[in-house]
Amino acid sequence: MTSDQRHRKHLSQAQAAWILLAPFLVVYGAFLVYPFFRGIWISLHDWNLLAVAFNPDAREFVGLHNYERILWGRNIEWAAFSCPTLQVLGVVGVGLSVFLRRTERVSRATAIALGLAALLLFVLPGFHPGEGGRWYDRRFWPTVGNTILFVGWTVPGVTLSALVLAAALNRETRAMSVLRTLFFLSQVLSVTVVTLIWQIMFSQRQGLIANVTELFGGSPIVWLTDESFAMAAIVITTVWWSVGIAMILFLAGLQDISRDLYEAGALDNATGFRAFWYITLPNLKRTITLVIVLQIILHFQVFGQSHLMTNGGPNDTTQVLVRYVYQTAFRDSELGRASAMAVFLFVIMGSFSVLQFLVGREED
Repeated sequence: MTSDQRHRKHLSQAQAAWILLAPFLVVYGAFLVYPFFRGIWISLHDWNLLAVAFNPDAREFVGLHNYERILWGRNIEWAAFSCPTLQVLGVVGVGLSVFLRRTERVSRATAIALGLAALLLFVLPGFHPGEGGRWYDRRFWPTVGNTILFVGWTVPGVTLSALVLAAALNRETRAMSVLRTLFFLSQVLSVTVVTLIWQIMFSQRQGLIANVTELFGGSPIVWLTDESFAMAAIVITTVWWSVGIAMILFLAGLQDISRDLYEAGALDNATGFRAFWYITLPNLKRTITLVIVLQIILHFQVFGQSHLMTNGGPNDTTQVLVRYVYQTAFRDSELGRASAMAVFLFVIMGSFSVLQFLVGREED
């Protein structure tokens, strides 16, 4: 075969690859790339949904004004330890990242990522309205806090529960296969069905939890209308609903670990918990990173549980960011401000994902 013939064959293979990729690229561009940049463009406008629907010229370019409205306020000041709990955690995190780097327990990139995250945890909560000041959007930051709180509870809850279940069910028996199917079944239910099930479970009159509480002589908790328990109810519901797919991922990771490692470990008395700690967990590092990143991205987009179970209440204690974006866009018709919130949510999700990949990356 001559060089010209090989060159023509190479070109034909490249062209075939582009032809095969074209349908995906078209769909991806039309439904993901274009809406993303369109959303950024809308966030730079004063865009009333109803007005622009009847008159496309009704929108007005306002630049970063929508971002200022949601992120800032009047007479905003910064003070050290104005939010002691979070800022102390930030200081501890910075010190911990320095310690881990000096003892060479983590890579330089991981230490920098942890240090920056901890520094932000110290700096951002320090901003607050001074005398006579206020946030332009008084509901935005509490809503962001609710969302982060929700993610902070559900991601570890799902990850740990799924890991324990996967380790317990990692046996090739008929009973284990049945149990795997039962634990995975919750994953195939829609959010409407899941929230309906748990609304009944949390019911003060007919709920299973209330009946068990009364059986032991306690008073039933009003889960969904009590400010102290409403978020916990949503977290419990979400963990139960989401644990199935994480369990399957962990099972796949466990079954990929060679049995030779456990046999070699047994010779060094590494059995039971020691085998799990020194053999299983290190070999599941990539799977754990994958599960955590997927859960972070998924749970930052929580909407249905808050909307259907508590309607964002009581007193906005379960109001989450996606639901607030939805209300701002379609109830208040402020599409520009809602798009700015959506861009902010994307930045948070992207930052957490990048941080998790850096922390979970294997050392050289």
